Amino acid sequence: MIHVDRCRAGVGRRRLAVLAPLTLLAGLLGLAQPGPAAADPEVGSARLVPLQVTGPASERLNLILLGDGYTAAELPKFHADVDRHLNVQWSIEPYRGYRNYFNVYVIEIVSGESGIRCDPDDDPPDPDRITPLGLHYADGCTNPLARGITFQAYGTQALNRYLQQLVAPLGVTASNRQILAIANTDTYGGIGGTNATTSGGAPQGPLISPHELGHSLGQLQDEYPYSNRPDPGGPYCTDDCAEPGSRHHTRLTEQQMVAQQAKWWRWLGEESESGGTIGRYESGMYASSGVWRPSEHSIMRWLGFHYDQVSREIMTQRISGRRDTDAMALSSTRTDRPVGPTDVLWVETQHPVHHQLDVHWEVNGVAVPATHNSRNLPLADLDVRAGDVVRVTVSDPTEFVRDPAIRNGPALTQSRQWTVGAEPTPPTPVQVGFTAATPTERPVGGQDVVYVEPTHPVDRVLAVTWRLDGKVLPNPHNSRNLDLGALRLAPGSYRLTATVTDPVAPVTDPVAPGGGTQTLTWTVDNVAGGTTATLSTPVATLAGQTPHHVYFERFTMGLDPTDDRPGFTVGEFRLDRDGWFNYFGWPDAPAGTPFLFTPTGTVVKSLVYGNLGSGGLSRAVFERTEPGYGTHTVEHRAIDAAGNIGPADEFRATVLPGSAPACTRTISGERAGDLTVQAGVTCLDGARVAGRITVRPGASLVVSGGSVAGGISADRAAVVQFLGTTVSGSVRLLGTTGSVTSAGSTFSGAVRLTGNAAGEYGLALVGNRITGSLTCTGNGRVADFGARNEIRGQRSGDCARL
Repeated sequence: MIHVDRCRAGVGRRRLAVLAPLTLLAGLLGLAQPGPAAADPEVGSARLVPLQVTGPASERLNLILLGDGYTAAELPKFHADVDRHLNVQWSIEPYRGYRNYFNVYVIEIVSGESGIRCDPDDDPPDPDRITPLGLHYADGCTNPLARGITFQAYGTQALNRYLQQLVAPLGVTASNRQILAIANTDTYGGIGGTNATTSGGAPQGPLISPHELGHSLGQLQDEYPYSNRPDPGGPYCTDDCAEPGSRHHTRLTEQQMVAQQAKWWRWLGEESESGGTIGRYESGMYASSGVWRPSEHSIMRWLGFHYDQVSREIMTQRISGRRDTDAMALSSTRTDRPVGPTDVLWVETQHPVHHQLDVHWEVNGVAVPATHNSRNLPLADLDVRAGDVVRVTVSDPTEFVRDPAIRNGPALTQSRQWTVGAEPTPPTPVQVGFTAATPTERPVGGQDVVYVEPTHPVDRVLAVTWRLDGKVLPNPHNSRNLDLGALRLAPGSYRLTATVTDPVAPVTDPVAPGGGTQTLTWTVDNVAGGTTATLSTPVATLAGQTPHHVYFERFTMGLDPTDDRPGFTVGEFRLDRDGWFNYFGWPDAPAGTPFLFTPTGTVVKSLVYGNLGSGGLSRAVFERTEPGYGTHTVEHRAIDAAGNIGPADEFRATVLPGSAPACTRTISGERAGDLTVQAGVTCLDGARVAGRITVRPGASLVVSGGSVAGGISADRAAVVQFLGTTVSGSVRLLGTTGSVTSAGSTFSGAVRLTGNAAGEYGLALVGNRITGSLTCTGNGRVADFGARNEIRGQRSGDCARL
């Protein structure tokens, strides 16, 4: 028998402890039971920690988080992983907007060993590690790319036992719960199915969670083009090419979707929440051809991006419908008996974070006017008679849903109906107070809709008074909801209260909860978080209001999201106005490793990351990419624990082909007279040269910063580079055999470029200021790589269009 001990621990958290004797754990593991001396009473013990309770479990979608492979000493790490995973989840729609639809329960489980079985990044992978839930990489002991974390049979039995003993008594059932097991590993991994799993410590672990919930909760399919990462998945079908049953995959053309009003036809042409536009993109469901998905790179294709509108619509339906319950929660006055003609009917709706549900009342099919979206209907004001039928319809006007079958279906629309009886209902004493409300244990965001649910006397409506920093807020319709966004609050923190009182009965004790009044208090966090981007050292920086840096081949960005309050703050960035991408550092790298951008991306475990070229940040290794040399805009922002989305900062980065050659001689400081570069690579690092520089055939010159007063001439040099320097006098480059690069430099004299090797991408003149003439002959292509030059004099030849 498992003993359930109810106790208090921590502020605002009720802990329910389950102590699993080692004999039970041994039985689950199929092990011989050790004697008392060998028993460790902590191993296998479990404790239930309610993190967020917004209503009765039977009326909510219950997210159950369990840890596996965390020892007793590692439970703080487990809770830190939970905090990180949840805050990333709450930053992604529709979880962000429907956060109040969830109850969140955490089950701490003490493991005797740290980590899980067959972790492919262990050296070597351990095939014998035993943990309470039996999580393991299914083929991790033999496959270094293994990523599927699954339950072993004994772990599934243990899971069911924990659920039965800890959460089932709360009203959590298989139809209204979602399981997410977090494995104590830093290795990428997870799986969907009925019970989702994820990696607790991996940089992308918090992104695996919403992806796998897309499978488990949303019944969404993978959109990537392979089953085995390095290899294309091949065509979707060869013989029987029927339309796939997936709601976000198709073989129809856009024209056919519109004509047949099929699949995602209502969203076609919309700007995608995950970047680009909603359309028709080939590959998905592990096939590289023959099937199409709605967007270029949603979270069901590449971790880091958001759900696109098509998947978001499905997820909204599943969250609102409480998974398999398929019904939006709605409590009300009892409908199984007549109501009195002077009763006050009531409903308690669900509460999205950023908007309100619509409540529509009717009597005998005729709409009751001017109810102001009230959750209460006093029948005494309507002169109803016995036999009249009163009906209420509650619906969600969310912009996330366009399909009428979903919008008008049971997951987003619910009705209740009553028949009016002849006799008034005798009133019974009702304790004045709140039965539900926006959680008070955490700050609410400055755009949130805060809600309360008071008790319900049969013959009157209790009054709710809202105050902000002690000042009463207008509430002419006695609303149970307060839209903070409509108040247009200045940035800052505020104290919000809601007080319920009985307008008829006297207040017997204004202080004691459960007396004649009750007050709830929230902290309003209307201070958005921010991000600081730390970039690798550029070869040059261009002038302008937006920071603009120039790099050869690559650059890195470390992003530090910060906020003025505790809780994990999410960082996001966006490349070239494409979809917002979660900043997780660098995959399979230590925490703090910056994100790397290159023209065609970097391969990590057979996936491509940081691609500046065609197709977006993430790619499969076999997908063709046009290199992304040129100028890119990177925006970055923070989303704090209260859900506030901070303003985006941005910078520009121009990435050029090639590199700076290794210096054989370096000159800095003052340099009098002329300078001749005879051979090798001469680098001027912040030097100030008073005379003219001459570069002989085969030699190279790199000028970084500083100034040259007498001009520059080079005849058949190997490489010539001007990086953020100032040159007075004329510049003449003839027949350079390697490359010519000038970025962020200022030239006050005439510049002549003749017969220089342009290479595959052309001579690079990037973000320069040239006050004299610019003459270019016989060089082939001359490119600014998206960073325009300011040229005040005449330009001709190859440079005429710069």
